Amino acid sequence: MISPTAAGAAGFLFLFVLLFTGMPVGFVMALTGILGFGVLVSFDAALNLAVRDIFDIFGSYNLTVIPLFIFMGQIAFHAGISTRLFNAAYRFMGHLPGGMAIATIGACAGFSAICGSTNATCATMASVTIPEMKRYGYKDSIASGVVAAGGSLGILVPPSVIFIIYGIMTEQSIGELFMAGILPGILLTVLFAMAVAIWAMLDPEVAPRGPKSSAKERIASLSGLVETLLLFALVMGGLFFGIFTPTEAGGVGAFGTLVIATVRRTIDKDGVLAALSETTRISCMILVIVAGATIFGHFLAITRIPYDIATTVVDLNLPPYAVIALIVLVYLVGGCFIDSLALIMLTVPIFYPVITQLGFHPMWFGVVIVLVTQIGVITPPVGINVYVVRSVATDIPLSVIFKGVLPLLAALALAALLVILFPGIALLLPSAMR
Repeated sequence: MISPTAAGAAGFLFLFVLLFTGMPVGFVMALTGILGFGVLVSFDAALNLAVRDIFDIFGSYNLTVIPLFIFMGQIAFHAGISTRLFNAAYRFMGHLPGGMAIATIGACAGFSAICGSTNATCATMASVTIPEMKRYGYKDSIASGVVAAGGSLGILVPPSVIFIIYGIMTEQSIGELFMAGILPGILLTVLFAMAVAIWAMLDPEVAPRGPKSSAKERIASLSGLVETLLLFALVMGGLFFGIFTPTEAGGVGAFGTLVIATVRRTIDKDGVLAALSETTRISCMILVIVAGATIFGHFLAITRIPYDIATTVVDLNLPPYAVIALIVLVYLVGGCFIDSLALIMLTVPIFYPVITQLGFHPMWFGVVIVLVTQIGVITPPVGINVYVVRSVATDIPLSVIFKGVLPLLAALALAALLVILFPGIALLLPSAMR
């Protein structure tokens, strides 16, 4: 009979082979988990396990926070909040070197605060900002690169779907994880803006300065910023002071966004229906991945691979940060080939026991792996955000977009390094909640 470890290794090989065929990642993990569990235990037990896991995931109260925050982002998009955010940022920064690109970064950060998805942030801001930047003479590389990189803020700035999943997997407070993402999110936004400014100063032709807006125009544009700040303060403030649970915060945020859109009369029945349709589609996609990863995780548990890896790493007596460097390397390479959510679902059961045995803080680790997987969403050969931008800006070649993300990739790597070296950046706000 095959040993559990050998079955686990064969399962990983089978999983990666199926992933490269283009089969949806949730189904790949579920199929691998069912077959592996069936080989090691029995196929009747494997099928019963799969049915129970799928029912538990799709019936989980904790996971209802995902469609609520996604609906919040979809309503914001269809109500034109993303456009108003960009307009406000542009009025204040458009006259600076690379000002319109910096405004795009700011708008991405603002929209991330009411969205929670990197793909949704990227697609939304690409449709809003790239035509404007090109109209003012911005080169395709910087126009597309800042959107692809700025869109990655969607998985770091709360409410982040990945933080929700990580919190459920590791039994950490989702509210505290959201707080842990705020300061790193601000840090990364500033570093992105600095990278764009340096790029524009070194090559003024890549990003011409726009006209300077009047004080009246700036004040008028603030209404688009105020509504986002109100929503963010309502949701995050309620979580910080313990007024809401994460699920309640999602409901309040979604309702607040709908109220703002209704009062401003910026959304109609068709917009609401489109938001509901997209919310259903995206939520089902995420829940299928979670269900598949849960089934695969049960198979992984009986192989004892996570326990064996944790024990082996600890027994090696490597310096703790050397272990973190190896884990980061795995995420950097894996993020180039696998969707960020799927990668985290696959690897957290393996690496979480390692970092806890080494004494690292689980919330800090959650922020680190999100930052590192952000690098994966803009690096070849997969670089999902690059392909999202390409699907919106069909006239810009992939090679140009990948070239445009390079300066921002350096900023992202620096942000990850700073959070690794200075854990307090991630842990300051969560510790203040206690």
